[in-house]
Order: sequence, then structure tokens, then C-alpha cells
Amino acid sequence: MKLGFFTQPVHPITRDYREVLREDQDGIILADELGYSEAFVGEHMTDLAEPITSCLVFLATLIDRTKQIKLGTGVINMPSYHPVHVAAQVAMMDHLLDGRFLFGIGPGGLPSDIEVFGNLDLEKNEKMVEAIDQVLAIWDGEAPYNLEGKFFKTSTERTFYPEIGQGMVPKPLQKPHPPIVFTALAPYSKGITAAAERGWRGISSNYVQAHWVATHLPKFVEGQRNAGLPEDPSQWSIAKSIFVADNADTAIKYARDESGPYGFYFTNIQKKLLKGRGAMGLGLFKVYPDQPDEDVSVHQSLETQVIAGGVEDVVEQILELRQIIGPFGQLMYTGHDWADIPLSRRSMELMAHEVMPRVNKALGESAD
Repeated sequence: MKLGFFTQPVHPITRDYREVLREDQDGIILADELGYSEAFVGEHMTDLAEPITSCLVFLATLIDRTKQIKLGTGVINMPSYHPVHVAAQVAMMDHLLDGRFLFGIGPGGLPSDIEVFGNLDLEKNEKMVEAIDQVLAIWDGEAPYNLEGKFFKTSTERTFYPEIGQGMVPKPLQKPHPPIVFTALAPYSKGITAAAERGWRGISSNYVQAHWVATHLPKFVEGQRNAGLPEDPSQWSIAKSIFVADNADTAIKYARDESGPYGFYFTNIQKKLLKGRGAMGLGLFKVYPDQPDEDVSVHQSLETQVIAGGVEDVVEQILELRQIIGPFGQLMYTGHDWADIPLSRRSMELMAHEVMPRVNKALGESAD
């Protein structure tokens, strides 16, 4: 099982903006130094708590500050951009990273982002599919372009000047394109199957209860099977809130205190999903499908959705998670606010140097 890193991120809105951006950079730089395989970062333009407004711009600041880790968008909210914007910038990023780039895409889930770009009353999943289809058509085809859909029109026919390169979008370094990755929330999602049929990879969100996440992997493998692709559950990743310390009591106090950074995270996310998705959003936090809404709480999420403890405790909890979900290939350590910087850095170190070697030994697997 590989170890990756994922961060939305979510920070208290009272913190200095420069400070949290540097902290988020430091988290990925540390992940690179510790041998984490991949790092994904999210983006939102209208949310002070999730302050990375462009994952591409943010990742560009890490090109020369990381060495081996693959860097991914987690995700580019496709309905918010014209396909040419995405195709051109992703191609450039893939070259700048010398092929260390992962292309995470999604429809966008933050209501205020959806509204500000005029997508509140549209079928955003349909718009996302049209956008990625045009991006792939641009990369696969040749200029001049003449693509027209319900939401986007892409043409350089009238201004095409091939002798000087005008009217031509650059192609990515990786062929036919960087690996495409999507995130999954909804249980039993048909979208997971459709994405897997296209050869894309997936990541289960860290705030979805494990019994719902267990429905993701079978839908993913189903899509691979439908498309005649090798059935490979190792292409699926699971994001998880994790905190490990040298002392179990320290870890529990830090990660399961409602006033701490993990408590802040689940308070923020539960409010967002309840406001944006109503009962369906709240359902993602339920420990069983028909749990009464009033019984869902931040305390419950901290107890049931955060892996925390000393090294052996965390190993045991990860192995239990693997039994529930199945043979997924990568565990994504979710970055949270570094309320205590030494403890936060130590947790990532212990995860890489102590926890994962024990997990893979118990599974009889390697991280290669």
C-alpha cells in the first residue's frame, strides 16, 4: 500500500493568509522529503477557510521545492473554466513538472463557487463532462479547433496561422495525457463506474464514513471490467484523517478534541455539507444508513472517522479499514491545520517511517 497526501485545506479564517499558504506548502515539501508518493491539493475561490484559490498556481510554487513526489490538482473544478484554459495550463504544468503531474478533476462542490460562476441552476456534472471531453479532444486532435457543445465553443479556425504556431494549444508531456483522477463522495455512485470505464483513477473523500466508502471500490472495478480493462483495485485511493504521535494519549487529545484542528475541520465540513446538500450531505457522516439526523455530531465523526493513536494503534486501525473497504492501493494522509507544528510534522514522519512499513508487512505487500 502506498502513502500519499491530500489537503483541501481547511484553516480558521482568523489566521494570517500568508502563514497558512506557507504552512500548506511546507506540508507538501515535508511529504516529498519523507517519500510520500503523491500530493493533491484542492481549490476554492470563494471560501476563506479553504484559501487555495488555484491548485495549479499553488502547485507551481512547489515545482523546484520538491524532488520525487507527484503533484496533483485535487481538483480543478471543470465547470468554472473554459476547456482551453484547462488544456493549456495543465499541458504547461506537466512539462514544468517533467511528468510528475496528476490531473484531478471534478464538478465542484462549494455552493458559493458554483453560484459565482453562474452554474447554480445548471447540471454541473454534464458541464464537467463536456469540459473534459473538449480538453481531451484538444490534446488528441490538431489545430485549427472547431468544437462546439451545449456549454462551450472552442475554435481557432478564423485566426489559425500554423507557420508561427498561432491558434495551437500545447500538448502535455505525458502521453496521451497526465493520469486523470476524480474524487468520490456518494455511495454506490454510477459516476465512479463511468469514470473507471474511461481509465481514470479515483479517491474516496476522507469525510465519508467507511461503510459508504466500501461501496466505491466495487463500482470502480465494475467500470474497469465493463471497459475490458484489467481489474485493478490498487488504482483506488482512500483519503483519511489520521494523527499519530509517540504517545497515544497525546494523539487522542490532539485529534479528537472538538476544539482542536480536527474538530474544527469536521465542524466546518459538516456545516458546509448540511447547508449545500441537506440530508444527503449529512448522511455521509452517519455510522449506519438509517441513523437519525439528530444523532450525527462532530464528536461522533472524531470518534469514528479519525484514525488516531500511537504507532501500533494507528497500524491496527488502518488494517481494520482495509478489511472493511477492500484492497485499495493508496492511503492518502489528509493534511489539517497545523495548530501544533512539531506534533503535526512528527505525525507525518511517524506515518512514513513507522506506520506504513508495519502496515505493509502485515499485508505482505510493498509500497512500490
